[in-house]
Amino acid sequence: MTSTVDADAAPAGRAARRRDRRKAEMIATALQILSSSGYQGMRFEDVAERTDIAKATLYHYFPSKDALVSAALEKLTADVLTSLRAALDTAADAPPAEQLRVLIAAQLHVLTVLYPEVGKLFSFPAPWPSEHSEAIKTMRRRHDRLFREVIDRGIDSGAFDCPDPAVALHCLHGILNHASIWLRPEADPDHRTRDAVVDESLRLFLHA
Repeated sequence: MTSTVDADAAPAGRAARRRDRRKAEMIATALQILSSSGYQGMRFEDVAERTDIAKATLYHYFPSKDALVSAALEKLTADVLTSLRAALDTAADAPPAEQLRVLIAAQLHVLTVLYPEVGKLFSFPAPWPSEHSEAIKTMRRRHDRLFREVIDRGIDSGAFDCPDPAVALHCLHGILNHASIWLRPEADPDHRTRDAVVDESLRLFLHA
């Protein structure tokens, strides 16, 4: 016989899963709007409309626009770092050049498949509010640290010729962010164009 506790727990569990799915949808929608319109162009009303909920319901999940933006940035950071680390794990025993190649390809996958508009997210000239600026800096530092550790290993081993790793890393991200604007995975089913971008990007760090 099913106990009263079990009977009560099942609906509660379903309700929690529904709340989690709805919250995830709100965060995903917020990221889409941030990517296309920037922080200044993101409105609570737009998130509510696109997710087909009442604005009051949105406030139930997030008490303010900045709370939603913070959640969106945290989600973005977690997803990107998880994707990059998983890719790097597949090349854990490979030489630095192969590890960097894997990271660059994974970053392109993030920019063109996971979050196709993320390259634009931090390109808007309007400044981010101070409430988020430090979080964004931290996000960039954590992201760049993965690349920098591989680059430093390559330099130490003599595999890379890179007089200024910081400048080279900035140039790398510039290449990848720009490539994400025109590179379309559906038009590149065998990844030839993607692989060409990866190869050319890797030249920033290799001996001439």
